[in-house]
Order: sequence, then C-alpha cells, then structure tokens
Amino acid sequence: MPLEIERKFLVTGDGWRAAAHKAIPMRHGYLAPLGGAASVRVRIEGTQGKLNVKAAKVGMSRAEYEYDVPAAEVEEMLATLCTGLILKTRHYVTVGSHLWEVDEFEGDNAPLIVAEIELGSEDETFLKPDWIGEEVTQDRRYYNHTLSVTPYAQWPKD
Repeated sequence: MPLEIERKFLVTGDGWRAAAHKAIPMRHGYLAPLGGAASVRVRIEGTQGKLNVKAAKVGMSRAEYEYDVPAAEVEEMLATLCTGLILKTRHYVTVGSHLWEVDEFEGDNAPLIVAEIELGSEDETFLKPDWIGEEVTQDRRYYNHTLSVTPYAQWPKD
C-alpha cells in the first residue's frame, strides 16, 4: 500500500519566496463528501490532470494513491461532479536534502499559506527553516478537504 508520511506547518513571513524554484497553479475538487473513509479528489496541476485517493484520517501517515487523468476529463469532473473547489499555487523550496511544498491559497482560503514536507519515516529529522511556524499536522481544519467545506475566510477570527 502506498503510504504518505507528511508533516504540515503554517508559514510565517515571506522568507521562503526567494528560495522557491518552481510554482504550479492548482485547482481541485472532491468527488466524495467529507466524513467518509477516504478523500477522493481530482486536480489540475498546471496542465496535468490527477486523481488522488487518500485515507481520511488525521496524522502524519496515511494511505495515498495517485493517478494521471486526462486534463479535459478532470475539467469536466470539476464542472459537473465535484464539490469544494480549492485554488492555490504550490511553490517548491529545497531546504537541505528535503523538498518543501508551500501552498499559497486563493479565493475563500486566502491568505492562508501552509508548508508540507514528505518524509521517509515518521521519525526522520529535517532542517526547519525560519519561515516555518506552528505545526498543524494534527489539526483537521488545515486539510484541503476540510478547507473545501469550511474555507479559511469562514473561520472565527481571534
């Protein structure tokens, strides 16, 4: 079973921007409702279509399956079958031997910026750059599927 081991952090400041070496706009929607055994989404990454199925559990490790799908078919599914559109730009930043994916959300999830790092094991060590803030791996609110139902703009502000 393919396993994703990922940690998720809030981003503080803009220090990551100068180090970003690639950026890809992304749009995705969900084919299965929140609360099921899996999140099932289709995504356009730049011009590439993807189908992604992830175990719907909070935490660092979860099953993940991803497949290429023709972009035209993803566009049709986004328009006719999906709920909860997510708009973001994913920036890629290498720090040490790891690749950070910095997601800069748009629309109702702006100005949220979240960084994720994929690891080989749950106890793997990594360099934490100064623009990394609070860890939110265990906070379901920051998962894309939840953000598609309850966008950041709707959260109570302190």
